[in-house]
Amino acid sequence: MNEFRYRPSASDLDDLEDRLGRTRWPDELPGVGWSYGIPAERVRALADRWPGIAFSADGYVTTIDGQNVYFEHYRAPDPDALPLILTHGWPGSTAEFRHLIPLLNQRFHLVVPAIPGFGFSGPTTATGWGQERVARAWATLMDRLGYQRYGAHGGDWGSGISRLLGAIAPDRVVGVHVNYLPTRGAPDGLSEQDRARLERTLAMAGTRHPHQWQFAAAPQTIAYALNDSPAGLLAYLGEKFTIWADPATPVSDEDILVDVMLYWLTGTAGSAARLVKESGFGGPIALPSPLGVAVLPRDITQSIRPLIEPTHDIRQWTEFPRGGHFAALEVPDLLAADITSFFDLVTNSKVSLAERVR
Repeated sequence: MNEFRYRPSASDLDDLEDRLGRTRWPDELPGVGWSYGIPAERVRALADRWPGIAFSADGYVTTIDGQNVYFEHYRAPDPDALPLILTHGWPGSTAEFRHLIPLLNQRFHLVVPAIPGFGFSGPTTATGWGQERVARAWATLMDRLGYQRYGAHGGDWGSGISRLLGAIAPDRVVGVHVNYLPTRGAPDGLSEQDRARLERTLAMAGTRHPHQWQFAAAPQTIAYALNDSPAGLLAYLGEKFTIWADPATPVSDEDILVDVMLYWLTGTAGSAARLVKESGFGGPIALPSPLGVAVLPRDITQSIRPLIEPTHDIRQWTEFPRGGHFAALEVPDLLAADITSFFDLVTNSKVSLAERVR
């Protein structure tokens, strides 16, 4: 386990600025707005800001199952604090948690790893790195850090990986908190709201998002464009950060650019895409650990409690008043409070978030 410190070189930054300056911008139809994809005006505005974004990283790197794994480790003031592993999604990264970490670190020892194939974990070097293998790597990582009992949180890919971690290490994982949990089932007996949620979920599952079909079928093909063109990468990721967020809580331009910068400097946009192909379409995850679910009103899908309750030990269910797919970036204060209250509940702690952060 080695310390890791990264600062971009002047040559890397000069190359980025040069490539952006030489972008061959595509034409677009007049008056179509976002209906054909992210507009050039939006991408140009982000591209103009990108070279001025400060970027650095400090963490650790270890090798697990033949793969480099980068992680950040933040110890709480209380040595007996509960460890908590945070897992990001796509198009996110470890930078997803940049606003959440300070809100949680007084309460938890935080471990924030980069999924193999993403960011400073570097490209995967072999096939087979699907969600379950990542979860097993997380169990190994927490063992190496000496954590015998810990919690897990995630959204997007992080939701599936966190729940798989709870299934793989049920004697270690005291609880799993997620802010994304697609659910399927029969509409019988559901409320009107839940039937509407089920219809949206089934529609999404039936068509998938266009990038998922590409990533599942041929992730290498798109890798050439994403790895070579900063404007292309910016458009591809920036679109999702915009349309998957709640318009009332948009992801800031700076947060988008820090995330895109991480993909660009590490050259991992293509390898990150492999996770879809390696994980397949997946299926239900049998989770023995207590579960906490945060439902965001403008997420790309919402969870349906009656379809989850028969097979999960739900200890906390929160309907957020605002927020979309990127809860840690959009509503970090709400998410931190919900995570804290859930783990206080499952560990029988009575100390509130407000008391912890004072």
